Amino acid sequence: MPNDTIDRGIKKAAGDGNSVNYEFCTYEGYGPSGTAIIVKCLTDNKNRTAANVRNAFTKGHGSIGTQGCVSYMFDEKGQIIIAKEDCEMDADDLMMIALDAGAEDFNEEEDCFEVLTSPDDFEAVRSALEAENIPMAEAEVTMIPQNYVELSADEDITNINRILDLLDDDDDVQQVYHNWDE
Repeated sequence: MPNDTIDRGIKKAAGDGNSVNYEFCTYEGYGPSGTAIIVKCLTDNKNRTAANVRNAFTKGHGSIGTQGCVSYMFDEKGQIIIAKEDCEMDADDLMMIALDAGAEDFNEEEDCFEVLTSPDDFEAVRSALEAENIPMAEAEVTMIPQNYVELSADEDITNINRILDLLDDDDDVQQVYHNWDE
């Protein structure tokens, strides 16, 4: 065995950060009854991560697809959630601040306000809301499904929960997006 390989192995085991290269990777696939699932990972070993993601889909009776097979069903958006109980501002005033900062859409739900932005304008809108001391429950760039799939069969619900639980338990998985209407 070459000395370089031995040295890399020792450095990796010792925790030398320069010897580990992390890569972003995205997996797409289908869960029960055609639900679309996108899995975003950060890994130092693509083979291990691919096997773990494939295993999660297989155990939940789903299937891994090719790159782009379900991503067209999602829109990448900046999403800011503001809890009504934390924000004493009037909905119209809040909407004007968000829209003036570059937000695309403003929705009032039962217990919160939702501000949607393009990914490029997300930081500007978030900063404008912070400048006004508006408390945000969530603020992230996310994948929002264009339509949702309802699962009525108990077996399908069990299977998609199995997929999501296995993906959640994987340390390499950063985000999981799906179009299941829970």
